[in-house]
Amino acid sequence: MSFVDEAVRNLRGAGFGAVREAAWHAALKYGASLDADPVFEADWDLLVVLDACRADLWAEVVGPDDDLPVGTSRIAPGGTSTEWLGAVFGRDPAALADVGYITGNPYSASHVPGDALAAVEEVWRTGWDDDAGTVEPGAVTDAAVRVGREVDPDRLIAHYMQPHFPSLADDRDDGVGLDDFGEESLSVWEDLRFGNRTRADVWAAYKQNLRIVLDDVRTLLDNVDAERAVITADHGNAMGERGIYGHAAGLALRPLREVPWAVTEATDRGTHRPGAEADAEADPDVEERLRDLGYR
Repeated sequence: MSFVDEAVRNLRGAGFGAVREAAWHAALKYGASLDADPVFEADWDLLVVLDACRADLWAEVVGPDDDLPVGTSRIAPGGTSTEWLGAVFGRDPAALADVGYITGNPYSASHVPGDALAAVEEVWRTGWDDDAGTVEPGAVTDAAVRVGREVDPDRLIAHYMQPHFPSLADDRDDGVGLDDFGEESLSVWEDLRFGNRTRADVWAAYKQNLRIVLDDVRTLLDNVDAERAVITADHGNAMGERGIYGHAAGLALRPLREVPWAVTEATDRGTHRPGAEADAEADPDVEERLRDLGYR
């Protein structure tokens, strides 16, 4: 499908107000590309993934005097979690045999070949907080520390849901139930799009959500062993750039694709004792969890 064909398809049945956004979307998809930096092929023993963390957000929160490194930035392989998961786990299963994956993101149910990995803990199955509308970072930290000590895979990935909205620090951000995860846009992006909240206001909530998860990242780095630990993100968030809000697949848009890449190390100092592993829910509704986080 050509640029023109997609633009026309997107505009059919839409009001005049949708013309500009649809045209930008098609232009970004079919225009200049951003060459992705490798994730799996990079040098790391521990990969800490902060869901939806823009590189410039990271640079504002983590300063030169912070105990975490500012690092550099890289281009993620996509603008959504599913694109990132496909790039990282869509490979020969033999290459995954020494990898452990701990995640709060429900897309693992359909995009991670669990049988091929050394260990998988889908924390969203047992640790989803319906009141918060997400998985709080402590549940991911507990699972990652437990797997790091008990399984000790050669490579460990800890995928936190923050700073992805809803913000744990802002009561105005509507959380989502697990059964709704991914089904509809989060209210924060609609509020920003239609002027009900300012960009500065949303950015402040975004920054605070990052600060919250970084407390757990510090705990993780003090309770697993890794000669080379990297803190990064699966994708970013657009905040109105080129008419895009939140995140979307297939777009060559830097706010969606530029993510932090901060290299450090981790040492298990035994300062944290994780809680007991929760029993898995028999049949958690993945679609509801995706709707909760604005993926549907």
